[in-house]
Amino acid sequence: MPKKNLSGDGTAAPIDAWWWLSHKGTTTSFLCISLFALLIRSAVSMFPYSGAGTPPKFGDFEAQRHWMEITTNLPATDWYRNGTQNDLTYWGLDYPPLTAYQSYIHGILLRFFNPESVSLFSSRGHESYIGKLLMRWTVLSSDALIFFPSALFFVLVYHRNRAKSQVAWHIAMILLNPCLILIDHGHFQYNCISLGLTVGAIAAVLCGSEVLTCVLFTLALSHKQMSAYFAPAFFSHLLGKCLRRKNPILSLLKLGIAVIVTFVIVWWPYLHSVDDFLMVLSRLAPFERGIYEDYVANFWCTTSILIKWKKLFTTPSLKSISLAATVLASLPSMVHQIFSPSNEGFLYGLLNSSMAFYLFSFQVHEKSILMPFLAATLLALKIPDHFNHLTYYALFSMFPLLCRDNLLLPYLTLHLLFTLIYHSQLPKTKASSFSFTSFPGYVFLLRTHFFISLVLHVVYLTIQPPQKYPFLFEALIMILCFSFFVMFAFYINYTQWNFSSRFRSADKEKKQI
Repeated sequence: MPKKNLSGDGTAAPIDAWWWLSHKGTTTSFLCISLFALLIRSAVSMFPYSGAGTPPKFGDFEAQRHWMEITTNLPATDWYRNGTQNDLTYWGLDYPPLTAYQSYIHGILLRFFNPESVSLFSSRGHESYIGKLLMRWTVLSSDALIFFPSALFFVLVYHRNRAKSQVAWHIAMILLNPCLILIDHGHFQYNCISLGLTVGAIAAVLCGSEVLTCVLFTLALSHKQMSAYFAPAFFSHLLGKCLRRKNPILSLLKLGIAVIVTFVIVWWPYLHSVDDFLMVLSRLAPFERGIYEDYVANFWCTTSILIKWKKLFTTPSLKSISLAATVLASLPSMVHQIFSPSNEGFLYGLLNSSMAFYLFSFQVHEKSILMPFLAATLLALKIPDHFNHLTYYALFSMFPLLCRDNLLLPYLTLHLLFTLIYHSQLPKTKASSFSFTSFPGYVFLLRTHFFISLVLHVVYLTIQPPQKYPFLFEALIMILCFSFFVMFAFYINYTQWNFSSRFRSADKEKKQI
């Protein structure tokens, strides 16, 4: 039984809601929260998905099903090739080979239980009950088999030398990630696989298994190219550690071999000819779509209100400009880890590099916010207040997308669930020497932002936009979220550099003593 806590006046203090989980051990906590998280995912999967009942191309659900159709009926060399049996204009496969293999495995499952759901040509737009049920189960099983074990790996490593009182809370923040649940189990995608592999690679870094890190992160990159959002952090951290070894060349060579061998195994069907390899690469970089689509809260889309980037520059020029901007935004974090690598700095580096990619890279989608949000979730105990705010605006930035998918109720419910769990046991963190809350007027600005966002929620749902500006409300949501993301990016970059300087100061004080 927990001990009865007394407040200063002798009255009984509230019992810690997480006491039971915290004292049953990390594995027990993880299993209990996992079961609840799977239940929530199952509930969300009962709602509509992207493109439900909207021919002729439907949406992401149909894209994923179509890839299962293609991979189970055609040889691997034709999966990315345009032809009479594979019309690339109809949801052509545009992710790396590991996604294709995943589609093949899931397609075999669908073909066994419901052959018509993946039959070539005739299955287009297939939306039978059993077909939809099987598709939902493939996402749920992917989450349970890849993301959940990776999260457990991270929690065991990250909390091995930390107080156990907040482990259960952190597990809940990771497994009940509202953005990931809504996109994978509502909208319908398989981000849990690439993000799970990435979390596994991060955990491997924290426990010093650098070869395993390279293998897992190469697999993540070979599943979804968006995993490249984290590449600067992995590269700079591992390079910084190797440069401090007695034989840095040998260390780098070992990691390079791990990357190359993993890459060759995954990409083997497409390495027999240069044409096949380039064919796949061309599908992974949709430059013809332009520098942005829809109303994503990044730099290019937000500033296009004033600067017509697509009219002023050609696509090749915009590719170079966005690449330069992304590299420059990632550079401070990379330099920090090359010259001063540390596990905590690496976690901040992941957040900084993914935020830089989200804000400045070419062809960013609303769903790309999953990348920086994952990194922020892993740092939730370090930046609880800013993590809470990021969660709100990350969800809000996807609000129009989720409304189009008829996922308003899951959006509101998961938002409320997250808020309740988050406030059930707020982490106690040491006061930082720098915080936006110390800036005069910042709290007022944040509250104003929040009030405007509430108004925009209501306006978007109840009022028709002017005919002249049909996407006015999407644009306002984009501007509001972008302004927060920029402030957040500045704060995280400063924090990464600031905590290392504090550590150096502490070391100097110890030496003087």
